[in-house]
Amino acid sequence: MHLPMDDVQAFVQVAELGSFTRAADRLALTQTGLTRRIQRLEAFVGLPLLDRTSRRTTLTAAGRDFLPLAKRVVEDLTHGLERLRTTARLSAGDVTLATMPAVAYQRLPMVLATYARRYPSNRVMLLERSGALVTEAVRRGDAEFGIHIGQDPQDDLAEDLLSADPLVLVCHPAHALASRGSVAWAELREDDLITLGGSSGNRALVEMQLARVGLPGRGRFVVENTPSAMALAATGVAVAILPSATGRGLLSGALVEVPLVEPVLHRRLSLVRRRREALTPAAGALYRMLLPGGASSGEG
Repeated sequence: MHLPMDDVQAFVQVAELGSFTRAADRLALTQTGLTRRIQRLEAFVGLPLLDRTSRRTTLTAAGRDFLPLAKRVVEDLTHGLERLRTTARLSAGDVTLATMPAVAYQRLPMVLATYARRYPSNRVMLLERSGALVTEAVRRGDAEFGIHIGQDPQDDLAEDLLSADPLVLVCHPAHALASRGSVAWAELREDDLITLGGSSGNRALVEMQLARVGLPGRGRFVVENTPSAMALAATGVAVAILPSATGRGLLSGALVEVPLVEPVLHRRLSLVRRRREALTPAAGALYRMLLPGGASSGEG
């Protein structure tokens, strides 16, 4: 059923002003155009709503009954549209973002601090998930978008690359490899390794490369996330294979990064969203800020 909202608005204006001439001026219509709207509404409801004479316009009994409802409908619609316009203009609203714990710790704090200053009324919820679980949270609609390990193109998801971080060896400064300019993957056979398990997005990449050089895919220590791997490496008990954090100034003094070579492998970090669904203004503003250079732009 097509609801004639323009016609309802025309009826309210005529009823309140008591004049087709003044109502037509208020609505920027010709009197003929206004008359057509009233006629359409009366045909839609099946009852006359206005009595119009050469001197004045009055409401019929049906019109008097209908007027309070018509005014509420017009007011609610007007207020609702204004709220939507304000939301769009100010990027107001709540945002749910799925991300890996290491990303939440390393990359998000400064961006979220900037976002909070620009949009003080907005609330951000972080769903911290491991690897593939970030992707699934976005796909299911639990999060509006996410930050995950870049994947091959998928029909239902769209990605924007954030960074391509080289995999490195992370170890205690006193470790024998700490002073090396680089370490080949095949040279790791003499060391106890810390690798990521579970649904970590880096797991497949690391395990595949270790297998290529004849090493077990799983290290002596298997942990669920990067912060745990870094904390364990800082004790000196083993060395970890992780994406580089040096470029972001996040490596503590208790750790050293050594480039892994032969080959150099990269972890691709991407923003991911549902391909055929537009982000809300609030989520879109945060999404753009997370893109390279986005937090330093003048948006907002």
